[in-house]
Amino acid sequence: MSQPKTSLQHRGNPLANPTEQLVVLMPPRGTEKFAAKLSESGVERLASDRIEILQVNIGKLCNMTCSHCHVDAGPDRRENMTRETVDACIGVLRDHPQIGTLDLTGGAPEMNPNFKHFVRQARSLGRHVIDRCNLTILLAKGFTEMPEFLAENQVEIVASLPCYLEENTDAQRGDGAFSKSVQALKRLNDLGYGHPGSGLILTLVYNPVGASLPPNQQSLECAYRKELDARFGIQFNRLFTITNMPVSRYLEYLVQTNEFDTYMQKLVDAYNPASIDGLMCRNTLSVGWDGRLFDCDFNQMLDLQVDHGNPTHIQDFNYDALSKRQIIVGQHCFGCTAGAGSGCQGAIAK
Repeated sequence: MSQPKTSLQHRGNPLANPTEQLVVLMPPRGTEKFAAKLSESGVERLASDRIEILQVNIGKLCNMTCSHCHVDAGPDRRENMTRETVDACIGVLRDHPQIGTLDLTGGAPEMNPNFKHFVRQARSLGRHVIDRCNLTILLAKGFTEMPEFLAENQVEIVASLPCYLEENTDAQRGDGAFSKSVQALKRLNDLGYGHPGSGLILTLVYNPVGASLPPNQQSLECAYRKELDARFGIQFNRLFTITNMPVSRYLEYLVQTNEFDTYMQKLVDAYNPASIDGLMCRNTLSVGWDGRLFDCDFNQMLDLQVDHGNPTHIQDFNYDALSKRQIIVGQHCFGCTAGAGSGCQGAIAK
């Protein structure tokens, strides 16, 4: 994977436009559509049945420009959630105790100036808070105290580490990313993260390097645990494997390397109906940096808002309607149902 220096938007790449991505993702004649595959599995209408997780993308600003990023985040992006929209999300959590988890993502969510306020307010409401962290931000100027803040507020850290080998991680995330990630992980371990009984959960995330599907999550976790402990003394609680979605910069990579058709067919061929019940869109609502509502983070990046008469902005949140909403699906959804399935909580089908 070649490392992009700036975002698609900054480069004026047509794939910065979600509409253009959807055109590329349109299946060729004769290719089975995702909705048809669902129907074959006895699911005529994919729908949410509850909202347990509010996943909030609080901005596209990031200190990294990773080649697999489906958000097209980077240092050149300036979209950031306002305090008003953050407080609207907090209001939803306050009014709906059944939503037990706040999942903060980006970009680098820590770079939003309202990040600490968001975390403190959610924790004061007794919510479990997840920070989807790229690790290197914890070493950046102005953010070196962030590990202590996260630990004090018992925030779960879900940290991207595409491989336990330096060359593979750097190929996906940029030169020096692996060594910085190791340094950050050691700091987190020193604070208690990753140690049994500490209450400080450290989850690592594997994304394949290249156009392949993730291997078995349990086996890979064992390999990560062995390698990181032996080489660096690093401890963690669990590993998630997440399939790279054909969206944004990963879509660009697939097109540039002429692997798009092959990869999409690989996803279709690996469709697993056993993953349907565990799809993250069934129990999660995604909130964009501007407060708009989506079925998942991937639909958010393709600008596919919740539909079928449901409220489309966090200011108009209605639990009864949104918890039973019909999910908007497309060919990219094959990424979540391939093999063992994939979502923000890792593999689905055991």
